[in-house]
Amino acid sequence: MKRPTQNDVAALAAVSRATVSYVVNGRADVSISDETRLRVLAAVHQLGYAPDARARSLRSGDANTIGLLIPDLHNPHYWSIVQGVEDAVREQGYDLLLTSTSLDPDREQKTLGALSGRRMDALILTLSFLEQSKITLTRLAANGFPVVTLGNTSFNVDAVVATYRNATAQMMAHLLALGHTRIGFIFGVGSKELATNRMAVYQESLIAAGIPVDPELIDYSGVRIEDGYQAARRLLARTPHPTALLVINDWLATGALRAVSEQGLRVPEDVSIASFDDTEMAAYLNPPLTSVRSNGQELGRQAASLAMERIHQPDRPIRRVQIEADLVLRQSIGPIRS
Repeated sequence: MKRPTQNDVAALAAVSRATVSYVVNGRADVSISDETRLRVLAAVHQLGYAPDARARSLRSGDANTIGLLIPDLHNPHYWSIVQGVEDAVREQGYDLLLTSTSLDPDREQKTLGALSGRRMDALILTLSFLEQSKITLTRLAANGFPVVTLGNTSFNVDAVVATYRNATAQMMAHLLALGHTRIGFIFGVGSKELATNRMAVYQESLIAAGIPVDPELIDYSGVRIEDGYQAARRLLARTPHPTALLVINDWLATGALRAVSEQGLRVPEDVSIASFDDTEMAAYLNPPLTSVRSNGQELGRQAASLAMERIHQPDRPIRRVQIEADLVLRQSIGPIRS
């Protein structure tokens, strides 16, 4: 069967062959509309076009460098991922180029574009604003460039995800069994399309227990530790206040712990607090924090492993690795006071 060419792609997309070349090679210095880019990429996908492997290797191979993009330098969960990636790539003789987007959508888009134009062997990406990254990720996938995403499977590339559903359901079941019916949720994420599985389980668990979902108990906060503190203050100002707080990560939960203390309340006697990620600090907070362990270091190691596989086996099928999160019970949750 004849291998599809750029001319074939150009004919199907109704563009020039030069336009196809600009799109598949990621030329940022040429003005091409998003609509045209998507049309070309759709034709690439439909025809199964792939750039010549020898040319591709000249652009992306033999750099001995893996790029890693994370959303936030402050959140210790991402440092666990960095540690896992770094350990794995260095074992294979590669260097790591680390960059952060500071949870800024424009910066994420520009950083991803800059990384995709650099000479390196693979990219490992933890993205927060998926829609804005669509064109660049689609182009990289069409080019056969080794890419691994962490935390989502929205693109046709290798991916590693932590599965939170079972552990979140266990967390909610535990809180409900302790008598908590007013459970607040501090939902501070960079983009609302993230972590929706945990929100869904929170709502499903309440409904299954015959407890209406109260929108007043869900606080869509920001992503900084101060945001967790302010969100907890807002929820504790409700009458009656929630007897438990579920917080989207340990970083925000640290701020929530301070807010509870400043209100003259005790954890867990007056307010239970539970969180996600189980970063190293969770066991050393006062009281030690109940958290769903997402195994960040293992997520990083698995992502690096997929990247190495893709470098050495560029034509293997797409792989998706799931790592089950697990609940770690500590002293920050307790029974409701009668």
